[in-house]
Amino acid sequence: MSAGGAAVAARAGRNVPVSIAVGLVLGAAVLVSLLTVRQIFVGVVAVAVAVGTVELTGALRRAADIRITMWPVLVGGQAMVWLSWPFGRDGLLAGFVLTVLACMVWRFRGGVDGYVRDLSASVFAAAYVPLLASFAAMLVVPEDGVARVLCFLILVVCSDTGGFVAGVLFGRHPMAKVISPKKSWEGFAGSMTAGIIAGTLSVTLLLEGQWWQGALFGAALVCTATVGDLVESLVKRDLKIKDMGQLLPGHGGLMDRLDSLLPSAVVSYLLLRLFVPG
Repeated sequence: MSAGGAAVAARAGRNVPVSIAVGLVLGAAVLVSLLTVRQIFVGVVAVAVAVGTVELTGALRRAADIRITMWPVLVGGQAMVWLSWPFGRDGLLAGFVLTVLACMVWRFRGGVDGYVRDLSASVFAAAYVPLLASFAAMLVVPEDGVARVLCFLILVVCSDTGGFVAGVLFGRHPMAKVISPKKSWEGFAGSMTAGIIAGTLSVTLLLEGQWWQGALFGAALVCTATVGDLVESLVKRDLKIKDMGQLLPGHGGLMDRLDSLLPSAVVSYLLLRLFVPG
């Protein structure tokens, strides 16, 4: 590899060909679910929630001996996703509240030591993974749900891609050096440019919205995707680990791919519901 190629690879921080291949496989699986029976996408979200919960639980236990009440969070997470499909936000809220109550009781078995720590981590896990992910499941419920999900996914992918390319090629000024050294303001500018363009095109072409709604949607999702990246980076730095798992070659764990999607799902649901009532 040339010196220039080595420098680019170092800035990328990952095996780019493998990463792209894995991303394409995941994207194809989502597209198949959306373009066949759209409700299958809810099942895709449910599987991602289960895997992400297991990865987060394992990372916290290995790195800090924090013991999440995994079974209540796993079962409750599935309840949140599946209840959000027919019952919307009411079902999601009911599932979350019951999950928190179940975590409180389940942790009795571990005794007094670490009760507050473990319970707090369990509630965090339930909110961070299944609660946020359920908003992605609710995107697909309306008749135009496929278009809504596609807008959401297109924006997150374009934000990630625009930021990655601009960061690798032009990144000079760190955005948050302590949290994520490879994330730069130049990369954020690339994300914002790609996001606004993608948002304008996707919302106007797929949902027949106004161009300014698409631009605002794109800018908002770039911000939430960036925040999601930084939040997971903070968690991993606090735990002193590189990746949440090793499931996906070139990516780490599934949670390392969900980081930008989770908060963006919430904002996508709220903004698209406001802009394009369904």
